[in-house]
Amino acid sequence: MTTEQLIKNLEVPKGKIDVILDTDAYNEIDDQFAISYMLKNQDKLNIKAILAAPFLNAKSESPKDGMEKSYNEILKLLSLADMDEFKEKTYRGSENFLTDEKTPVESDAAEYIVKLAKNYSPENPLYIVAIGAITNVASAFIKAPEIAENTVVVWLGGTALHWTDSAEFNMYQDVAAARVVMGSEAAFVQLPCAGVVDIFTISKPELLYWFHGKNKLATYLAENSIAEADSYALNKPWTRVIWDVTAIAWLLNDNDRFMQSYLCATPIPEYDDHYGMNPKGKLMCYVYHINRDNLMNDLIKKITE
Repeated sequence: MTTEQLIKNLEVPKGKIDVILDTDAYNEIDDQFAISYMLKNQDKLNIKAILAAPFLNAKSESPKDGMEKSYNEILKLLSLADMDEFKEKTYRGSENFLTDEKTPVESDAAEYIVKLAKNYSPENPLYIVAIGAITNVASAFIKAPEIAENTVVVWLGGTALHWTDSAEFNMYQDVAAARVVMGSEAAFVQLPCAGVVDIFTISKPELLYWFHGKNKLATYLAENSIAEADSYALNKPWTRVIWDVTAIAWLLNDNDRFMQSYLCATPIPEYDDHYGMNPKGKLMCYVYHINRDNLMNDLIKKITE
């Protein structure tokens, strides 16, 4: 890919585009908002697949268990949105994280990315939005390195470049996968969590006022979020970051209405939870600010209309 084409692919796309979403949907309460937001923007986003990503925390017994729970959560959301037709486009992902940077984790998700991305080109890329550990995407790139330049990868992961370290959930679960994708020929867009996207929060009063009772999907988003937060902050004020919405929003960011970004050299995450900086590295699009209220207004409008 030429530098000119790379720079073009790092711009917010114009017109309708083909999109894959890779999500650890059961991990927190924010993936559900992102999936819903994508489903409600089909005038711009042609959804080719939804992939279940692995995760491991208190909500899962293993990466495989996290992936399976995410797969089922995706299906649940599709039913709530009355969009069962996308269930046949939903694929199970990796059952483990990468063991190294040369061995893929076989899965239906990785195989589908390889098969689909071969139909695209740098001039007509496939957009892959990843909002979890990026194992599925990395595995596809390891299996078929030539497809990377046919894609634009939009990843919510890592921390801000000015942060003290790079240790963030989506990043530290599978640093090898992050290194594979960030070091690949794909056009890469990073939305850092701590230090940038953590401004995109929502509170219980907002959930009750704007979402609850508006429709089945909106009510589930509100009740699921409130139950999660009340489990540790009952009768206390709280906000929750619904990070993952911002990754979908980058695709819709005409005239910088939802966020600001700039081009910079792509860092490579190191295994010691820090970024390795390479000023002469491949250019990436780095999001540095979220216009919280503008995006929240659009999210509310789309999900409750």
